[in-house]
Amino acid sequence: MHSSKITGLGFYVPKTIVTNQDLEKMFDTSDAWITERSGIKERRFFTEGKDTVSNMGARAATIALENAKLTPKDIDFIIFATLSPDYNFPGAGVLLQRELPFREIGALDIRTQCTGFIYALSIADQFIKTGMYQNILVVGAEVQSNIFEMSTRGRDFAVLFGDGAGAAVVQRTKGEGSKILSTHLHSEGKYAEDLMLEHPGSKLKNRMTPQLISEGKHLPFMRGNMVFKHAVTRFSEVIDECLQANNYKIEDIDMLVPHQANLRISKAVQDKLNLPDEKVYNNIQKYGNTTAATIPICLSELTTAKQVKEGDLVCLAAFGSGFTWASALIRW
Repeated sequence: MHSSKITGLGFYVPKTIVTNQDLEKMFDTSDAWITERSGIKERRFFTEGKDTVSNMGARAATIALENAKLTPKDIDFIIFATLSPDYNFPGAGVLLQRELPFREIGALDIRTQCTGFIYALSIADQFIKTGMYQNILVVGAEVQSNIFEMSTRGRDFAVLFGDGAGAAVVQRTKGEGSKILSTHLHSEGKYAEDLMLEHPGSKLKNRMTPQLISEGKHLPFMRGNMVFKHAVTRFSEVIDECLQANNYKIEDIDMLVPHQANLRISKAVQDKLNLPDEKVYNNIQKYGNTTAATIPICLSELTTAKQVKEGDLVCLAAFGSGFTWASALIRW
């Protein structure tokens, strides 16, 4: 059976930097409150008319392809993870396909929110293992700064999220060295309403009404304490799962790359696993939570800075809306 490996990474974030001090001018919040609650100091917001989910994905993909020494015409399939596509339909994958000179290849969109990149990576890994494709482009991209309300009512979300894109080229390999060792995917839908954006949805005859807007039903909703408690538990479980599946222990990990949801969650998981700072990568301080884009952005920064090198054991883990959680173990 074939194996797969990540051969190129790239990311793009919008130019506009929004600091905690900037948010203080928009609604009732403070740098101290945001930092204590999330660890975030700044994030990027898209520019209307310039940045879209699909073209940010294309910018990240272009860099990933260059790093993999491939061209768009070498790619056999696109997998695009996002909760914030340009249109309700068609999906962002086909819009990315038209952005670059790809062939008329398939494009698959997935919506598992914060676990989107790992789910997409797992799908790519399976397609390559079966021999169906040789070169797959995996993209995670989000424009979220226009989903929430810049107000005191919407501040619980407005302070946490940012915009950006990350991409990875996944290629077939026959070697015993660098490869994706395994991926592990889970969900528990009974908690779906604890972290959701309900409207506009399809269950109402009128998908959006003035009453829904006045009640804030068009804004994301989160039971923060519930999400935090489950995230710390599921992160630890799914990391342990991928290690056990490959006969490794936690001390064998060279780098843990957690989804960047909240620095407090990452630190709690790190403490629970007893990992030193140099083995856990966080960049939420600079970008906020970019949902499906967080892990590829982290990986791109790590490889550029040579903080991850060939032969390292790298663990990816994520938890988010659904609830969904996932992990991947990679021999770099």
